[in-house]
Amino acid sequence: MLKLIGKDGRETDIGTAVWADLCEPEESEIAEVERRFGFKVPDREDLSEIELSSRLRTHEGALVMSAPLIARHGDAGVLSPTGFILAKDALVTVRFCQMTAFDQVHEEFARGDHEVGGQEVLVRLLEDIIDRSADRLERVAEDLAKASHSIFREPEKDAPKKRLGRETRRLRALMVGVGQASEQMVKVRHAFLAIGRIANFVLDRCEPKIPEALHDRLVAVKHDIESLDEFESSLTGRVQLLIDAATAFISIEQNDVVKVLTVVSVAGVPPVLVAGVYGMNFHDMPELSWPWGYPFAWALMIVSTILPVLWFKWRDWL
Repeated sequence: MLKLIGKDGRETDIGTAVWADLCEPEESEIAEVERRFGFKVPDREDLSEIELSSRLRTHEGALVMSAPLIARHGDAGVLSPTGFILAKDALVTVRFCQMTAFDQVHEEFARGDHEVGGQEVLVRLLEDIIDRSADRLERVAEDLAKASHSIFREPEKDAPKKRLGRETRRLRALMVGVGQASEQMVKVRHAFLAIGRIANFVLDRCEPKIPEALHDRLVAVKHDIESLDEFESSLTGRVQLLIDAATAFISIEQNDVVKVLTVVSVAGVPPVLVAGVYGMNFHDMPELSWPWGYPFAWALMIVSTILPVLWFKWRDWL
């Protein structure tokens, strides 16, 4: 699909367009844009290159830039290569997924009454992408705050003790959620760092030089990215803390079970020994002729079970 935006912000024909937006383009649309602007439109493979020299370069007087941007795919976001070609009088964008930021800028320019240029479109796109990156990080921070509250909450005094299996499943689900939040952070970081490099590249290489107002807005984009980078770094530390804490709590719960099993096994050794002794049935065993021999054996087994348990409790091992 090809959208052509003129200087008035509304859709126009190829001859007067200052913004050509290629979304999942067909070959005929690519050829039409190449004839109009006189440079080759990069394909998906070109835009997926990770070398800095491939992502930021000049070609035939135009600035050719690419960045992995987040596109909606089902319930999750995916990184999709996106290209920006800034010529002297126009901007060409190439993308392979629907992206809300581009649609939002389309609508914004269509409602406006001021003249639109290629540089203005690029700056507005970068601003909107950064705003959406900030919103995504804010949602991630909220998800991490909920996970933290659930992991570190104090148990209610009168609440029944939770079963190990249920508690382990709960903590595992929290760890999955934290891991998904971390994955989202990585995608957002890839996007806004690439946008930061584009902003620097435009400020350094754009000819003719961009107007002062747009220059100040690009500088503001750089500052926003620096603050987002710091915020993302703090979230990364929080993610690691939550994962370590959830893992530790699972280990503690499992250790409690092992401790109980250990006490039971130790407490069960003396009565087994007593039962083994009195199960030998020797003729000269004096207890065989006692009227209270059987109760005595039972009492001995019970006492030998209780004493190890009391010993564990005294040492605060149980």
